[in-house]
Amino acid sequence: MNIILLGPPGAGKGTQARILIEERGMVQLSTGDMLRAAQASGSELGRKVKDIMARGDLVTDEIVIGLIAEQLESGAAEKGVIFDGFPRTLPQADALGELLEAKGLKLDRVIEMRVDDDELIARVTGRFTCGACGEVYHDVTKRPKVEGVCDKCGAKDSFVRRADDNEESMRKRLFNYYRDTSPLIGYYYAKGLLRTVNGLGAIEEVAAEIRKALDE
Repeated sequence: MNIILLGPPGAGKGTQARILIEERGMVQLSTGDMLRAAQASGSELGRKVKDIMARGDLVTDEIVIGLIAEQLESGAAEKGVIFDGFPRTLPQADALGELLEAKGLKLDRVIEMRVDDDELIARVTGRFTCGACGEVYHDVTKRPKVEGVCDKCGAKDSFVRRADDNEESMRKRLFNYYRDTSPLIGYYYAKGLLRTVNGLGAIEEVAAEIRKALDE
C-alpha cells in the first residue's frame, strides 16, 4: 500500500512510520531525508538541490517530485511507500497523484492523525530524543528507564531537544500547518481515501487504529 500520514508537527507521524516499516517492510519517503541524500549523492539533481539550499531558497515542488520519482524508479515502492512531509499543499497533492498514475501506482490511504492543540503543545515542549538512534522520550510520559541512557540503543548522554520545541514556535508551526496543509483533509476525504485516528492516544493505541484503517 502507498499511504500519506497527515498531521501537525509533533503528532507522532515519525513514530508511527517506524512501526509500519518494522511490521510491513514499507519505505518512508521523507522530504527532508531525500533532500539530504540528494545533496550527498553528487547527482545532477543533487547538485541542483545543494545550490538552491546553499542560497537559502526553497526547493521547488518540481524538484521534490523528481526526487520521489527517483525513489519509485529504484524499486522503493515494492512493499509500499509512506509519504512523510509531502504533499503539504493542494498543488503538491495534484502533482503526487499525477506522478503515481504515470508510474502505474496509486494512493491507497491517507491517515489523518488528529490532535488537540493544547495537549500537543504540552507533548512537544517536553519531548527529547536520542541523538544516536532517534528514539523519542518525554519529560512526563516516557522517561528513560536509566537516567541518561537510551532504552533502545544504550547510548549514554546522547539526548537532544529540538530548538523549536517550545510553545511559541509550536503555535507558529501549528498555524502554518492549518493554513497550508489542512485543506488536504477535505481533498482526500472527497476522494474516499481519508481515515482519521486519534493522534494523542498511546503509541500502540494509535498504531492499532492505523492498522485497522489500512486493513479495511
